[in-house]
Amino acid sequence: MFQEIYIIDDDNNLIQNLTQIFKEENNYIFKSVETDNLDVALKNIPSLIIINEDNTKMDIVNLCEKIRENNDNNITPIIVITSNKDRCHRIDVLKKSIEYYIKAPIDNEYLYYTIKNIIRLMNMNRRISPLTGLPGNVQIQVEIKKRLLKKENFAILYLDLDNFKAYNDIYGFLKGDEIIKFTAKTIINQVHNSDSENTFIGHIGGDDFVAILYNEDYNKICKSIIEEFDNNILKFFSEEEIEKGYFEVANRKGIIEEFPLTSISIAVVVVEAGKYDNALEIAEVGAQVKHLAKTKIGSSYAINRRK
Repeated sequence: MFQEIYIIDDDNNLIQNLTQIFKEENNYIFKSVETDNLDVALKNIPSLIIINEDNTKMDIVNLCEKIRENNDNNITPIIVITSNKDRCHRIDVLKKSIEYYIKAPIDNEYLYYTIKNIIRLMNMNRRISPLTGLPGNVQIQVEIKKRLLKKENFAILYLDLDNFKAYNDIYGFLKGDEIIKFTAKTIINQVHNSDSENTFIGHIGGDDFVAILYNEDYNKICKSIIEEFDNNILKFFSEEEIEKGYFEVANRKGIIEEFPLTSISIAVVVVEAGKYDNALEIAEVGAQVKHLAKTKIGSSYAINRRK
């Protein structure tokens, strides 16, 4: 994957230096942007922005503030390189959520590893769901594999929403995202409030979630998740829909279809030491159990206890 790095600099000295430092790294692309053309860098949402304060026309604090105010770049990491050694100035810059403040003259090896480590951290952060802040598929697989290797007894909850696609079709993705965040918060509240220790919650994607528990109190946790979910999901629907108990969506042929209000289904797979060889086997059983849970109207859960 190419890493596009923009250098905000009103001369070409820094980019020439960086190109030389990274001459063996084919996946790093450096582009120089003058201060007057800052919008070019922001529009392209680079992997990293490096500002050479000594060669910029704009006040550095205002420049950093402008970048952070841009919605597309409010999490883009920024390095400021400067010969200004004043402590107050450094703090003023860092207050604008700037990740690194490097004093000139530049130590090439230090700059090289700083850039490499920032990119590595960003790649790691991509494994986290930006919508819910929960770990994604990579970490979910790691957590399950770790417990299997240790031959631990645990339970996995596979959770997803019923009639969520129909909700998105009528209310739009922004409202749908609000339900996803609400669902994540509900799961977090109930799992973390339980007596189970060393729990884990992950976001597979879309409306699919996973929770890993150690104790056998999964019945109580499933019930509490459903109770909180059902008590608060109604705020996402109109009074008329709540009164009717369903909402209407036109299908591709223009025919109006009725869907029950969005609910949550939970599949519980009880994992005993030596029962499963890998996460894929557990997920396959989870899919079967979830299918059983979804045959019931409204929020429900089903448990797999097969030996």
